[in-house]
Parts: sequence; C-alpha cells; structure tokens
Amino acid sequence: MKFKLESPYQLTGDQPQALEQLIKGIKAGASDQVLLGVTGSGKTFTVANVIDRLQLPTLVISHNKTLAGQLYQELRDFFPENGVSYFVSYYDYYQPEAYIPQTDTYIEKETDINREIDKLRLRATTNLMTRRDVITVASVSCIYNIGSPQEYGNFALELEAGRSYARQDISKRLIDLQYERGDYGFHRGTWRVRGDAIDIFPAYEDTAVRLEFEQEKLQKLTIIDPLTGKTLSELKSTLVYPAKHYMMNREKRAGGFGQIRQDLQKVVKNFKDEGKLLEANRIERRVTYDLEMIEEVGYVNGIENYSRYFDGRKPGDAPYTLLDYYKHNYGDNFLVVIDESHMTIPQIGGMYNGDLARKHTLIDFGFRLPAAYDNRPLKFEEFLRRIPKVLYTSATPAQWELTRAGQNGVIQQLIRPTGIPDPEVIVKPTEAQIPDLMKEISERVGKGQRTLVTTLTKRMAEDLTSYLKEQGLKVQYLHSEVNTLDRTDILDQLRRGEYDVLIGINLLREGLDLPEVSLVAILDADKEGFLRSETALIQVMGRAARHIEGKVIMYADNVTGSMQRAIREVERRRVLQLDYNRKHNIIPKTIVKPIREKLVDREEIQEAEPLLYGIEREVVNSFENLSPDELTPRDRKNMTMKLRRAMTAAARDLNFELAAKFRDRVRELESI
Repeated sequence: MKFKLESPYQLTGDQPQALEQLIKGIKAGASDQVLLGVTGSGKTFTVANVIDRLQLPTLVISHNKTLAGQLYQELRDFFPENGVSYFVSYYDYYQPEAYIPQTDTYIEKETDINREIDKLRLRATTNLMTRRDVITVASVSCIYNIGSPQEYGNFALELEAGRSYARQDISKRLIDLQYERGDYGFHRGTWRVRGDAIDIFPAYEDTAVRLEFEQEKLQKLTIIDPLTGKTLSELKSTLVYPAKHYMMNREKRAGGFGQIRQDLQKVVKNFKDEGKLLEANRIERRVTYDLEMIEEVGYVNGIENYSRYFDGRKPGDAPYTLLDYYKHNYGDNFLVVIDESHMTIPQIGGMYNGDLARKHTLIDFGFRLPAAYDNRPLKFEEFLRRIPKVLYTSATPAQWELTRAGQNGVIQQLIRPTGIPDPEVIVKPTEAQIPDLMKEISERVGKGQRTLVTTLTKRMAEDLTSYLKEQGLKVQYLHSEVNTLDRTDILDQLRRGEYDVLIGINLLREGLDLPEVSLVAILDADKEGFLRSETALIQVMGRAARHIEGKVIMYADNVTGSMQRAIREVERRRVLQLDYNRKHNIIPKTIVKPIREKLVDREEIQEAEPLLYGIEREVVNSFENLSPDELTPRDRKNMTMKLRRAMTAAARDLNFELAAKFRDRVRELESI
C-alpha cells in the first residue's frame, strides 16, 4: 500500500517552499535537516506532505506522551488508510528496581501495564513487519530494549485455509508465542478451544481469529467479534505475531542458560574472594530462581535483564529497539522526525546515564548479574548511528541541530496560514512596572482581550494575583500546585472571559493555544537563567502570536544576551511576515477556535455520576491536599487501591498528567 494524504487543507504561505526544500534535500542525500517553523505555521501538515511525496516509512519521536498522543491523532486523520501507530511506554505505574545502600532498602520492580497501550505497541511492530506504509509516533521509549526484530518475525504463526495442521501443534506454537489459554476469560493475548474450533485473540488487534477444523484440515478461517462471536469476515490466510516483544527459541534458551550459569559462578566467586558473602548468596538465589521460572513457564519478572544471553548480543552491544525494526525491514530507506527537537534531543541524550547509575548499584550489591547493564536505552552515539534521514522540527531549534544540518539544511517556515505576524516586543523599566502593567491590562479588558503574565516564583504569582484582584481585575494564577483537574478549567475560563489575566511561571511556555490572548508580560526578564533563556523567552512570546494585536512587554532594567537574541529573532521573523503580507495582499485574521469540552464537568454530573475515574469524586478533587499522616493504616491501604484504579483509568483516557499525579501519591502512601 502507498501513503495517501487526506486533508481539507491546502499548502499555503511558505509551506510549499519549505516542502520543496525538504524533499530536495532528502533526495540529494542530506542526513540532517531542520524545519524551523513558528508556532501555528502548520509544521505537522508540512511533514505529512513530505511523507506523502516521498512515500517513506516514518518514525516521529516526541518528548512526552501527551504531545505524542496529539501528533498520533493528527497523523492518523491525515493518513486514515495507512498504518499509523502509537508507541509509548505502556506503564500506568512504574517503580523501577533499585537499591539504596545507605538505608539497606531494596525496592522491587513494580509495574501496572496499560493493556490498550500494550496493544498499540504490538500493533506498531506488527505493522513494521507486514507493510511499508507505516508511520509510528513514539516517545523516547523507542530507544529502550524490546528484543530482536528477527526473533519476533521468526515466531509468527502462519495459517492458511485448506491446509492440514495438528491442533496440538498449534496449541504448542501459541504457548511459544506467549499466548495464554483463556477458556473462561477471553481477552487480548489469549486463545481458547471450542469443540472443533480454536479462537485466537491477537495481542495487537480488537478482533479475534477463529480456526474451524474438520479432522486435521483447517476448513475455515474467519475474523470474529471477541465479545459476541459474530463472524465479521472470512480469510484465506493470516499471520499471528507474538503476544510479547521478548522472544527466544528453545535452542537459544538452552545455550543462554549455560552462559548464565557460567557468569553466575564467576560473580559468586568474586564476591566470596572479596568477603562479600551476603552478596554472593543473594545473587545465587536470585538467578537460580529466575532460571527455574524461565524453564518452567518461559517468562519471569525481569527477564529483560537476561536478554543479552538469548538474542545473541555480546557484552556491551547495543540493545534492539524500535529503530532496529525499521532497519530490519527498510534498511536505511526510512525517515525520522524529531518533534520539538530542542526538548527531545537532550532527553534522548540523558537516558543512558540515568539508567546506568541505578544498574551499577544493583550489580555491586548482588541483585543482578552484570548482563543487566545491557538491558538499557541506546547511548546517544548509538542512536545517531541508527537514524539515516532526520528532520528536526522546532520553533526554537538548539545550536546542536543547527550545526548538524549546516546552513543549507535549515528550512524556515515563518508564515502562518492566518497571516498573523509574530508579536511586537517592547522593553520597559521595572520601576513602576505594576501600575504600568495594570494600565496595559485595562486596555485589553476594554477590547475583550486576555493577558498572560509570567513571573519567576510561585510566591510572586500568588501575591500579584491577590493585588490585581484588589484592584478589581478578574485574575487567576496557574502553577504546579494548582489541582490538576482545575488547570484545564482555568484555561477555558480565561478564554470565555471569566478571567482577564492569567499569571504563571514555566507552565506558560509550551502547550497553550489561547487565541484570545493579545498581551504577554514578562516580569524580571533580565534575570538570566532557565526561565529567561533565549529559547524560553521565544516560547513565551509565541503565546501572543495567535492574535492580530499580539504584543510582548518585557520589564527589565538591563538587556541581557538572551533577551537581545530572542528579540532579534522575533523581530527578524516579524519583518519577513509583514513583508510577505504586503506582497500578497494578505489581511491577518485572528484564529477562531472553539473551546474544547472540559475533561470533567463537575457541576453537570455531580448528581448523575458519583464516580470519576472509578473512584469517589471527592477523592479526585482533593487527593493532592491529602495528608497521609492523618490516615489510619487501613484507610491508607484503601486509598492506595482507589488511587491505583484512578491512575489506570486516567491513563486509559490518555490523561497522562493526571495519571502521573495519582502514581506519585500512591508512591507517597506506600512509603509510609
């Protein structure tokens, strides 16, 4: 199948020239290109057109699950007939295995897997094995070990109607593929026997496969509804892929056992020679138990720490990741898009060292064999070697990407389809800044427009909010201590006009799409640091780029290097945008965007729906203010169970920010 782009939009502004330059560069063999696109310029649509024109399998990497989810939905809408997949970490709750020597505390690995995301991950790898029209939207979890693509592909069970099979052999193969027999609980990753039929529910599908036999002959092969058993369609043949990514054949398993036992003897001897008898006993018991479990059931919690023995890697070799699935099936003929590269690249670069520090302690104290080092994310240089054609997209690309791409590899997309230019930037002294700010806000209030104000501290945000309220303005602050469920409500209330001003800190940098905002005020703009760096300032200024009267006021007594560079860049873009509008007789139009539905409308469903995310509403609304010390042990246990259920439900709803809040509170309750 070929990629087929479907969209009501047309390429406008400088999207056509950006598209042509990108395609020309890729065809000429450019390995690194940067798409420098301002906020609201339609970078995702341009990338979709690149994929459509070049017909290249594509991996899109985002720096967090929520943004990855948004990109997945956009690209799925652009390519409804193609294999668009979503590949992020499948843990709703993840407590990595760790040891704290100072307190002699061992923390066992504990996970709660989201079955829906697990299905999407397996569907992503299945798509990669079976088709070329594949787009995978992934978080940085794509650089973590998931097992060999060759082993995964070799294990596929091929079934064809009209051929003869021994049903016992099919059952054995399904067990090898790590499917569970589920005669009384039929769900993804299970199979069942019904008379002369075998039903298989693939781990990566929403439908099941029914095999109907006449003696040894597979008479009929059909797709069925797993709930009702109703036949949906008939097949001539099908492939059933494994239920898990970590696969190993029996021969490699046997060979791996021998090597594990040899390495275990060496480690035990070294510990004893150093007088570490506790560590020697600990590692011997752990590995012996794990091997017995793998021999009996083919799996054990933490099997990935032995993956090097079973997939043929040598000590120190890089793990198999999603990138290897692309390499295995397409060679170097695929495209990698790194979204918001100024955030994503540093995150990819930092993963390996964080994992190494934790593993080092576990191995030194006898909880894991040294082979655990090889169950890891890719090192940054290993990641770079696996990406043949890369497109970095960002409104503020870092110097690293710009250097990689070179002068000819940086393609600008500065014209918005609406014709709105970047905001005007004014620097004012800090003396009498609050009265001046109030005057500017009042002008916007009179026009029905909104204002964002950024401060450096939570205390200042709260104090300024109180002061402006006393002056009769409708103001609210937004920072990390605001209840999670209230944040989206506050943003919607700002858009509706229930608030005229929103005051915050770093939360105003990214992810806010507020067309009603015409003024962004930056207090203490000359305080150099992370919150007032060049990149942060440009991101903040971008919040005013959705309104035709957009303006940015920086209150500062000195113009720092970051301020100077940020102002110069915004003014450069503004000049180009205004010049384009004049040449093409474009009259800018403010974006009109409907206010999305609330995540939770508490007033309307208070009576009708007493539960929210599976637990009592008051628990959700007040759990962040809960004091664990005030609960009895029994109440803590009950609250932990409720919050776990809520965490799972919130993650299933793709509300990862709220799910993370529930997870953190669970950890806090369990630590007491």
